[in-house]
Amino acid sequence: MLLIPAIDLKDGHCVRLKQGDMDQATVFSDDPGQMARHWLAQGARRLHLVDLNGAFAGKPKNEAAVKSIIQAVRDFAEENDTDEIPIQLGGGIRDLDTIERYLDDGLSYIIIGTAAVKNPGFLHDACSAFPGQIIVGLDARDGKVATDGWSKLSGHEVIDLAKKFEDYGCEAIVYTDIGRDGMMGGVNIEATVKLAQSVSIPIIASGGVHNLKDVESLCAVQDEGIEGVICGRSIYEGTLDLRSAQSRADELTGVEAQAEETQEAEEE
Repeated sequence: MLLIPAIDLKDGHCVRLKQGDMDQATVFSDDPGQMARHWLAQGARRLHLVDLNGAFAGKPKNEAAVKSIIQAVRDFAEENDTDEIPIQLGGGIRDLDTIERYLDDGLSYIIIGTAAVKNPGFLHDACSAFPGQIIVGLDARDGKVATDGWSKLSGHEVIDLAKKFEDYGCEAIVYTDIGRDGMMGGVNIEATVKLAQSVSIPIIASGGVHNLKDVESLCAVQDEGIEGVICGRSIYEGTLDLRSAQSRADELTGVEAQAEETQEAEEE
């Protein structure tokens, strides 16, 4: 179970929103690169970036901040003689050229949300052109998918779209319960599991993580196909410690035991 720190970018700053409301933004840092280094130092194994301005504008708006984060990850890996961790980004990505540019810059995964719903042909083309690197973002309220920075509610059911996009070849699905995002009221376990059971590709949960209990609840259902969870306000405000929570998740899901078995096999 990966605990994935979220770095939401608005006007070049690192912020957190409540329920996707741009008018309810709390600024946590003016230095995105330094924020990335902070989470790397806390043991992050992947980063989740969102270009909030881009999500509303329909085109990238925080590329400079994204590049500073990529460079910070690169520098950290070099300084500590480790591999660079994967970075995934969503928000305002509407064409193949943008995807190619971001991947060339050093991102590992591109998240397509609104464009996947409004223009499924584009998603299909993206999955074909960049296999293994396209993640779909499905943001929902009461089971219905929202688009355009969550400002519009579509008539599409989450599970119906998930099955359709799985057939396209997307790598994973980030599922966000809008009503819980930024509210720290707990993850919508029931809806997340229901979605995970309907497809064979990994699901990354998002929205509502508050404390270690929420992480433990997700670990208990990991076998249903839930690969990770995106953590935002909880790790920024300190109700969840990233390092200790990841350690606990590893313990519950047997990651440490697997690592020891691998090491023993290599020594033999």
